[in-house]
Amino acid sequence: MPRKLHIKTFGCQMNEYDSARMADALAASHGFEATDNPAEADVLLLNTCSIREKAQEKVFSQLGLWRELKTARPDLIIGVGGCVASQEGAAIIRRAPYVNLVFGPQTLHRLPQMLDSVLATRRPAVDVSFPEIEKFDRLPDPRVDGARAFVSIMEGCSKYCSFCVVPYTRGEEFSRPFDDVIAEVVHLAEHGVREVILLGQNVNAYRGAMHTGEFADLALLIRYLAEIDGIGRLRFTTSHPQVFNERLIAAYAEVPKLANHLHLPVQSGSDRILALMKRGHTALEYKSKIRRLREVRPDISVTTDIIVGFPGETETDFAATMNLMEDMNFDTSFSFLYSARPGTPAAEFVDDTPREIKEARLSRLQSRNTEMAAAISRRMVGTTQRILVEGPARKSPRQMCGRTENNRVVNFDVQGSTNAGRSRPPASRDTCTSLYIAGAGCESVAECADKSLIGRFADVEVTEALTNSLRGRLLVETQARRA
Repeated sequence: MPRKLHIKTFGCQMNEYDSARMADALAASHGFEATDNPAEADVLLLNTCSIREKAQEKVFSQLGLWRELKTARPDLIIGVGGCVASQEGAAIIRRAPYVNLVFGPQTLHRLPQMLDSVLATRRPAVDVSFPEIEKFDRLPDPRVDGARAFVSIMEGCSKYCSFCVVPYTRGEEFSRPFDDVIAEVVHLAEHGVREVILLGQNVNAYRGAMHTGEFADLALLIRYLAEIDGIGRLRFTTSHPQVFNERLIAAYAEVPKLANHLHLPVQSGSDRILALMKRGHTALEYKSKIRRLREVRPDISVTTDIIVGFPGETETDFAATMNLMEDMNFDTSFSFLYSARPGTPAAEFVDDTPREIKEARLSRLQSRNTEMAAAISRRMVGTTQRILVEGPARKSPRQMCGRTENNRVVNFDVQGSTNAGRSRPPASRDTCTSLYIAGAGCESVAECADKSLIGRFADVEVTEALTNSLRGRLLVETQARRA
């Protein structure tokens, strides 16, 4: 009987990608099969994130739950990976001695060897080094699960924002070779992937070595990927305003397959706070880039990240952030209260603003942004949206679910479709998990009106705007348009 693997993931899209690659590596080396039930797993892996407050406590709380499984089954292997593992290293085992494996984001490819060592010696294995590109050289080809796929093109960050722990947990920026990225996307396209999301902590700083001896930036990579047969849509996240340049703006002007959506974190609208954050740009410079982008894509959807309550933030600083949000008409802002991350410069800053004031500011910002996002959704009613069909709708298997270019989920009726029985790519197990809209998406594939649409692009007229999704109707004359 195949051994079972359960992975619990905290954090960003990069961590989701890494978890998938862990599963790929252990499936290839040891034949592990994934399970959603930790109680039946032979190996439990926790992929951690250190961005938010109380990250370590969250990790050890989860490990405490798993300890009961370990007590009942002493041969159970427990591992901790990701950014908290990179930060804490062997200290995790000192605090939780029942943990067998500790590995960083850049050493997940060594999991098979680390597991062999633990099984042979019954002693814990720790590796939180930074071997950089070796990770991608040693991993097997990614498995395809649905019509959308993440592709990591670079890792780490060299910007050293004063609040951010990423440079210390994932290292400095390094980019995958250009040809390697092309080869991975070709492989994905051949197996039914139609939309690719390029990942990196600072993805628009990509600088991949080419076989010619030159280096490709993100704009050039996008142009090449758009020419791959089968790929119908491209996205990338997460960007930094400092390196969002004219070549990328030109790509938005000239590459139709580049989605009409950009996620560009600003963090604050106050130049004083931006300087304390060491962001390397002003609010005006940020606005100028977005306005230049909207010259070539007037209806582009822009989402952002905002930190509320950074040390020293005054009501005037917060008002500047609110004004910037209004000026930019952000579709969605992923806004959070500042939390000090150990080892970062900002953790030493004086922070004397009462928490209740910070929470009130956050509530005001989120409430206003919810109104703005709802207005954008309402304006989409009556428009035709090209979506990638990903599976049955969450609440009704008689409807299908897809995602618009601006990353909204649309549920639409397909009763009476004339495409039943046509060939299609392999169905997704759960491919409508939202990148940016929590709580909306598709469930596992079930009986529905027309599963032949899954993995294909279709035109849908939006008929209703709901809180976290849209409703629409399939336009019969264009329902099966391929990428």
